[in-house]
Amino acid sequence: MTVSEMRPWKVPPATVVFVGGGPRTVGLLERFAAGAEELLEGRDVHIHVVDPYPVGGGRIWRREQSRLLWMNSMTSDITIFTDESVECEGPIVPGPDLASWVAGEGAVILEKAGLEPPGPMDFPPRLVQAEYLAWVWERVVRDLPATVSTHRERAVELTADQRVILESGTEIAADAVVLALGYLDRLPTASESAWAAQAADAGLTYIPPGYTADVDLDGLWPQAPVIVRGFGQAFVDLMVLLTEGRGGWYDECDGLLTYRPSGDEPILYVGSRRGVPYHAKLGYTVAGTKPVPTHYLTKEALGDGPLDFDRDVLPLIEKELAYAHYKQLFGAHSERVRMPWEEFAKALDSWTPVTAQDWGHSGFDVEPVAAPSAAPPPARGTTAAPPSAWGQLTDAAFAAVVAGAVPDPVDRFVRREVDRPLDGLRCADRERFEQFMVELIEDDLLRRADPSCSADLAVFNALLSVYSVLSRAITDGQLSDEDRVRKVEREWHGFFSFVASGPPPRRLEELLALHRAGIVRFAGPDLDVAIDNDEFVARSPGVAGEIRARAFVEARLPSPDVLAASDPLLRGLLGSGALAADELFASDGTSLGGGQLKADSRSRAVRADGSVHPALFLLGPSVSGSAGSSGFSRPHFNGPGFRQNDAVARDLLKLLAPTVRKEERHAS
Repeated sequence: MTVSEMRPWKVPPATVVFVGGGPRTVGLLERFAAGAEELLEGRDVHIHVVDPYPVGGGRIWRREQSRLLWMNSMTSDITIFTDESVECEGPIVPGPDLASWVAGEGAVILEKAGLEPPGPMDFPPRLVQAEYLAWVWERVVRDLPATVSTHRERAVELTADQRVILESGTEIAADAVVLALGYLDRLPTASESAWAAQAADAGLTYIPPGYTADVDLDGLWPQAPVIVRGFGQAFVDLMVLLTEGRGGWYDECDGLLTYRPSGDEPILYVGSRRGVPYHAKLGYTVAGTKPVPTHYLTKEALGDGPLDFDRDVLPLIEKELAYAHYKQLFGAHSERVRMPWEEFAKALDSWTPVTAQDWGHSGFDVEPVAAPSAAPPPARGTTAAPPSAWGQLTDAAFAAVVAGAVPDPVDRFVRREVDRPLDGLRCADRERFEQFMVELIEDDLLRRADPSCSADLAVFNALLSVYSVLSRAITDGQLSDEDRVRKVEREWHGFFSFVASGPPPRRLEELLALHRAGIVRFAGPDLDVAIDNDEFVARSPGVAGEIRARAFVEARLPSPDVLAASDPLLRGLLGSGALAADELFASDGTSLGGGQLKADSRSRAVRADGSVHPALFLLGPSVSGSAGSSGFSRPHFNGPGFRQNDAVARDLLKLLAPTVRKEERHAS
C-alpha cells in the first residue's frame, strides 16, 4: 500500500517563511531544491522570502550601491554552488562559480548593466557579485518544487503559533520559519551615545561605526581635516567614496598612480591600534599550495575538556603558523636556508611558546645557533624513538635556531611582529614617520606580489585551517565566554583579518597616490581621540604632536551584540523568551555584551528555558555554531557553509514531508 493510499485526505500545502533574502537564504534554498525529490514526498510548498532589500544579494550585495566599491576576493575564489569537494548527504548540483559565470552566461548580463567583466584574478566590483547572486536566485527559483513569494518589507513579529507579521500588517501562517538575518544593525553603545552628544553640543561631525556604504558622509567638508580611526575594509570604502566618489580620478604613468583631486575631498588623517593598513591580498598563486589539515592545532591536541586560550590554544597557533611558513620556505626556497628541514622540524616540535596575552612585539634579540649533532642511537633492546636532540626550546632559544637556519630576517616568521609592525616605535618627526609608512606599504605591495615569498601564502592557508579548528572548539563549548569574545572574536579575528582579509593591492597603490596628493595622512598607532576646546584631538604615542579636526569617523563595523540589535523581530523574540542569547561577563564582572543567538547542533532555535523549537531555524553571523558566515566559499574547498546548508535543508524537507519519520519524531 502506498503512502497516498494510506492517507485518504489531501495533505494541505506547507508554508515556509525565510526572514532575510541574502546569499545564505539563496544557498539554503538551492540545497532545498536539490533534496526535494528524495524527501518532500510530493507535498506542495509555498515559500515566502521577507527582506526590505532585493532577494539574492540582500542588503550587503544589493545593486543600489556605488560601482566604485570592490570585493575583497578574487573572481575565481567565489561560488555559491556545491561541487565534488562538498561532503554532504544531499545530491551535488554543480553550477558556475563567479569566474565561470562571468566568462559565460554572465557576460551578457554584465554588459547590459554597464559593467566590465572581471578576469579570474581580478577583484570585482560588488555590483558584479550583485548580478551573479540575482542570477543564482532566478535559477534557484526555477528549480524549486514550490511557489515562491517575495515581500520587500521587514518582518516585525513572530507569534507563538508561528505567524510572521510584516510591517504592512500582512500575516503569514508558517509551518517552519528560517531566520537568516545576516549582519544586524545595533543600538549605539553608551560610549557612542556620549560621543554623539558631546559632538552635537560642540557643533562637530561624529560618524560612529557603521556600514560605510550606508553612512551619510555629507558632513565631511571639502579640504577640511577629518580624523579617521580604523585602517581596514571600512576605511578603504570611506577612502574610495570621499575621493573618486567625489569626482577625483587616477592617472597611471610607468606603473605609478597619480591622483587628480576634484577639490571636494577632505583631508583624511588615519590611524588605528596597529597604525598600518591591512596587508594587501596576495597577487599570485602557487600550484599545489592549498589549505591542509592542521599539524599542531588539532582536535586531538585540544582534547574534549575546557580550554584556556592563552595556555592551551595560543601556543599551538604560534607553532601552526610557524610550521606552515617554514615548511614552505624550506621546501620551495631551499637556497635561502642553512639547515635540513627534518632537523628544523625537530626544533619546531621542541619549541614551547610562552603563553603571552600581549599580541605585540616579541621583545628579544637573538644570536644564531647551528643544529646540534645527531642524537645517539637508542640502546640495544629499546624500541622507543630517542628524544629530540634540541631538548625543550624557549621562545629565545627557538628564535636563535631560526636565526641560524634562516639567515635573512625577511624570511623569518614571528607572529607578534607580523601583528604589530609599529610596536615600540617612537618618532619625533611626523614627516619621517609618514615616509617610514610609505616605505612599509611599498614593501608590503612588493612582497605580496612576489611568488618567492610563497611562505606568506602558506600562512594564509594555515589561517583558514586554524579558523576551522577554533570554530569547532567554540561550537563544542570548550572556550569560556570571555576567551571566545576577547581572545577569538576580537584579538584572533583581528589578526586574521589584518593578514588574510586585506584590500586588493590596487587599493594600497591608491592609498599611496592619495598620500602623495596630500589627501591621506598617517596618524600613527594606538590612536587616541578626545574632544578639547570644541575640536577633536588625536594623539599617537608613536608620533610626536597632535591632530585637530572638526570631524571624526570611526571607520569600523559595529561590535556584534545580539542583545543590542535594533531589529524589532529579534527584540520581540528575545523579550518573550522565544530566543535565547546570554549577556556575557568576564571573570572580573566586566560586561562583554550580548552573545550570539543560541541554536542547537541542527541550527534549531533554543528558547530561554533551554528547550528547542523544532520548526524555527537560525543561520548567520549572529548565531552560535553557524558555519560559513565569514564570507563566500571558494570553489573545490568543501566549504562548511555548504555542509550546514545541506543539513538544514534536509531537516526542513523531512519536517514538511507528509509522513514523519520515527527518528525525526524522537529527535524533536
